[in-house]
Amino acid sequence: MRNPSRRVFVMTVMAGGSALTATRVSAQAAAPALAETDPQAAALGYKADGSKVDKAKYPQHVATQVCSGCNFYQGKPTEPTAPCQLFAGKKVVAKGWCTAWAKKA
Repeated sequence: MRNPSRRVFVMTVMAGGSALTATRVSAQAAAPALAETDPQAAALGYKADGSKVDKAKYPQHVATQVCSGCNFYQGKPTEPTAPCQLFAGKKVVAKGWCTAWAKKA
């Protein structure tokens, strides 16, 4: 068996890492939008439009709390939708809200 050089090893690892990153990015782009009727979304009081949150049911809601400003939002604040750590495999709307909202650091 031939002993590969360090250069070949590094190039192979970099190519593999790039392929994994590309796969992850394409999977996120293809992620479906989270529906308010999704069981987990309903359990956390998710609303795609944070301005339509029922104040009587969720008195802790503040109008400035939106998904794009949440610690769990995985996109840039300027993106209209992005993956959320709480809803694996699904995208949330940037102007949405749920009871798990936590201010982004």
